[in-house]
Amino acid sequence: MTALPALPALPGLRDLADPRAADGPDGLPDAVGSGMVCAVAGQCQRDMRGWAAAYPGLFSARPFDAALYSTLSLAMAFSGPWFDAERLRMANKVCLWAFALDWLVDYVAASPAEAEDVTRRCLATAEGAPPVPGDDLTRMLADIRDELATSPAFPMLGPVWREELRLMLDAMLLEWHWKGRGGRPSFEEYLGNADNLGFAFAFTSHWIHTSGPVDEADIAPIREASRAVQRVIRLLNDLGTYERDLDWGDLNALLLGTGRSEVERHVAALAATSRRLIAPLRHGHPRIAGYLERQMDFCAGFYRVGDYWGPL
Repeated sequence: MTALPALPALPGLRDLADPRAADGPDGLPDAVGSGMVCAVAGQCQRDMRGWAAAYPGLFSARPFDAALYSTLSLAMAFSGPWFDAERLRMANKVCLWAFALDWLVDYVAASPAEAEDVTRRCLATAEGAPPVPGDDLTRMLADIRDELATSPAFPMLGPVWREELRLMLDAMLLEWHWKGRGGRPSFEEYLGNADNLGFAFAFTSHWIHTSGPVDEADIAPIREASRAVQRVIRLLNDLGTYERDLDWGDLNALLLGTGRSEVERHVAALAATSRRLIAPLRHGHPRIAGYLERQMDFCAGFYRVGDYWGPL
């Protein structure tokens, strides 16, 4: 695959490719802190490889290469450097599951009926149905569901988790239909379908896993912030994966009559909105606020250089 050009600095996002943005006194990332984060990421990567072995029907395709496990684990570890591998476990497991789901809906499903069947099975499992015999996708989701159900946050956030899953599945189906009929949504329609990225669903899973009992009044503002960050990451992903999306036949904001500079302006505006929504969370929920912001800024740096998926 042709190397992607570096993304220009985007207002409202830290320029993580610029060493002047680093925290170290010499303008370089702190080596001790980076070493600890990378060690946690290594532990997380071993967890991911264990899950890949435990659910072999999901991760045998070529794009699930070693770098995918490595970069996903690094994304979580650098986004929450105050967490150990156990606290990051659910974020990693759900992200990996969502990659398998995306693969099955986007690239394996050959008809609307096949894509809809995948989503139907997942929704039933989320509601408590047993996994479909021989189906690693619903077996892994059922294991995630059952583990989350032991969290003290689940009585309050379980309905949110199921809703975020439904929103992600509906968005994936809509994108499948956009591609399947050869049509193209408008840029606004496409951005409005950012749930297909799955960030808010993965974040909600992480939130449940790392939280104690949740105050109902906190749910709406935290969800609003997470969904704002999701829109930023949706467009950062598109800016960084344009050539792969062309190769794979995926939709991309740059294929919808919107130029790169215009998409960058949208990213900057959406990032500013995200920071405004995150700011009130810092007092009562500093780790949630920090995790959301660092996820956004990590992606601003990551998509300058690479992508999670391996080659087809």
